[in-house]
Amino acid sequence: MADPLFLTLLSSLEGFRICLTQPGFEKFLVLFVGWVRTAGTHAVTETLVVTGVAGRRHHEAYHRFFSRGTWSPDTFGFWMFTHVQKLLTPDGPIRVAVDDTLAPKKGQHVFGLGNHIDPVRSTVARKIFCFGHCWVVLAVVLPVPLCRCTFALPILFRLYTNKKTCESKGWPYRKKTELAVDLIAIFASWTGQRRVELAVDAGYANETVVKDLPASVVLFGAMRPDAVLTEAPTAPSKHRNGRPRLRGAVLPKPEALAKDDTHPWLTCQADLYGRTTTVHYKTMVAQWYQACGVRLLRIVVVRVDKGRIRLRVFFCTDAKISIRALLEGYAGRWTIEVCFRNLKQLFGFADSSARTKNAVERTAPFVGCMYSLLIVWFF
Repeated sequence: MADPLFLTLLSSLEGFRICLTQPGFEKFLVLFVGWVRTAGTHAVTETLVVTGVAGRRHHEAYHRFFSRGTWSPDTFGFWMFTHVQKLLTPDGPIRVAVDDTLAPKKGQHVFGLGNHIDPVRSTVARKIFCFGHCWVVLAVVLPVPLCRCTFALPILFRLYTNKKTCESKGWPYRKKTELAVDLIAIFASWTGQRRVELAVDAGYANETVVKDLPASVVLFGAMRPDAVLTEAPTAPSKHRNGRPRLRGAVLPKPEALAKDDTHPWLTCQADLYGRTTTVHYKTMVAQWYQACGVRLLRIVVVRVDKGRIRLRVFFCTDAKISIRALLEGYAGRWTIEVCFRNLKQLFGFADSSARTKNAVERTAPFVGCMYSLLIVWFF
């Protein structure tokens, strides 16, 4: 007799039947159970050994699930979001994060490989490069019931290929930020008019992402301390000819505001990274035209009393947001970094030996969505 908890897991997996054929769904169950139970290097053949299918079915049928299957990773992500949505506050905003991660990999015939900067091993003084797949990922940030911990649950993926590889292969080149825009637009189409709070690091807080933000999406990002800020333009004179001004008078840069003693430091309490912290800050409303165009931003300059970086600057595209909500919204971005660590160290995100285009572009999203499903089922 099957364990009751295992039956609830099978019930959760039933939600993916709609985007698979019957034979595909049967292979999906085997791959999911085997992938979760694998303790070492994850691979399709290892899942068959773990589940006892090896020797009864040929492994090629399960490799074809990724290389020739008719299912779409974006459709998988949609049905994964329907599971996640059940645990979200019905009327509250949906918090998401976007970032990229490197999955080290080698192989002469592996699709999409490129030489990328390894952000984990690199420093400011020395850049470390590594061959592998670079994935741009959108994840839903989920507060855990009865706990101060949060999880980032990946649901949408895009494979980034660097410019040199695209030129050598004759492929069209797309920047990471352009891929991120695609993911944000897809997710916004699922949520309708519901408010989406998107947290990104400095690499995605730029014009490419901000100018195409859907109306329902509010962005939380980091800013350079020497960013050029301006006021909103004043009303033009009735006798003035030409194009109306887009920017107003120049305001002090964040680093200058931090040094200005005429504006004292204020304090607030915020729940950051699992603990309540007292934050010393200064704030202003301004334009950051170079990155965010003409829209007004709520900007917060934070004093850091420990470490080498003594000043951090954050912003939100909602100029009316509270300081606490802004700080907590950006801090939620860190959960996606924890997610990347878990995916690689525990769930075999970078272990796959897939080589063809379809297999490469489906295996990593499959692993990410199954990680998300496992967490949702557990809680």
